[in-house]
Amino acid sequence: MLTEINFDGIIGPSHNYAGLSLGNIASASNAGAVSEPRAAALQGIAKMRANIALGLPQGFFVPLDRPNTGWLESLGCDLASAEPHIRAAAYSASAMWAANAATVSPAPDTADGRCHLTVANLVTMPHRSHEWTGTLAQLRLAFADERHFAVHGPVPAPYGDEGAANHMRLCDGHGSAGVEIFVYGKTGGPFPARQHVEAGKAIARRHGLAPDATLLIQQSETAIAAGAFHNDVVAVANETVLFTHEQAFEDRTSAYAAIRAAFPQVQIVEVPASSVSLADAIKSYLFNAQLVTLPEGGHALVLPSESQEVTAVWQWLEAMVAGNGPIRRLVAVNVRQSMANGGGPACLRLRVVADPATIDPRFIATPESLDRIERVIAAHWPERIAPADLADPRFADAVRTARAALLDALDLGKLA
Repeated sequence: MLTEINFDGIIGPSHNYAGLSLGNIASASNAGAVSEPRAAALQGIAKMRANIALGLPQGFFVPLDRPNTGWLESLGCDLASAEPHIRAAAYSASAMWAANAATVSPAPDTADGRCHLTVANLVTMPHRSHEWTGTLAQLRLAFADERHFAVHGPVPAPYGDEGAANHMRLCDGHGSAGVEIFVYGKTGGPFPARQHVEAGKAIARRHGLAPDATLLIQQSETAIAAGAFHNDVVAVANETVLFTHEQAFEDRTSAYAAIRAAFPQVQIVEVPASSVSLADAIKSYLFNAQLVTLPEGGHALVLPSESQEVTAVWQWLEAMVAGNGPIRRLVAVNVRQSMANGGGPACLRLRVVADPATIDPRFIATPESLDRIERVIAAHWPERIAPADLADPRFADAVRTARAALLDALDLGKLA
């Protein structure tokens, strides 16, 4: 039976604050700070356990091989000779944000009746541009059954594609055909627009999507300039509900009209700028939440705990829930280490609608597999990483050893 499965990225042992992501205010604000990879990874596991407790199927992806010495070699250097920003890019653990792993079109939407996944190229940011090869290897292993899945390589440069973070889907139920929305940027003042319109068009063609069930909508330039580097910082959708900030889209009126024309059942829950400013929305990551359907019915928002700390945000949310709309429950989770690097609950997960029985079981989270993962993290993940640690060759060995221990515990040595 088709169901929604959230695949969370396990936060890797090289999680550090290098401030490499232009336009990501949290990342820039914490550049040079001391990170806590062990605490970060355990926070991520606790989030997965909380989703399982809600009755939601859960999967995971493992960290990529870091430092990426092959990438360094392609730049004519190694760890010892690399400039600090290049060395930090080689160590980047940003693949933990699985929302950027791929764009996913469920089987009911596609021409051949298979679930299609296109790995994101992430070419806009150097530290992420070398992720796709490792991510593609995982996707092809997890979704290897070609009767049910088609896994595509990246859209070619220069068309930046950052995956599901800029993609939304509306449907009557996860097993029914839906409308897919590709949100792209043009400019964002001092910050780059990371998602190109041509990437969305290419993915829609590859996945065999019906033209009348495919929308291309421009992200607000104001939102990008304010720090909404991905659409999922200002809007999120699930089944019939679109939860969005008033300033998420460049032409709000036309966007809503197009969405309603393609999917008349849509319930648009708009947060007005007069109640929650863009600055507060981005600070709290109000929209970088998992909007999920609960087994007992109704929608819940899995939010970062920071949302509770911004008065205007939490007051609006409580009033929304009390108003008897489609979103009936708020679930706050602690992912502070991820948030400090610019990624909330929604960044950490890739939604895949599929039959769990068709997926490699090694990537499906169970209480037992999460226990194994936690033991490895407790034994091998560094407690802290300071910027100077990246220059120590012994640190590279420790990171590789930690990842190898995790792959061994999960019987995923093929990814070594």
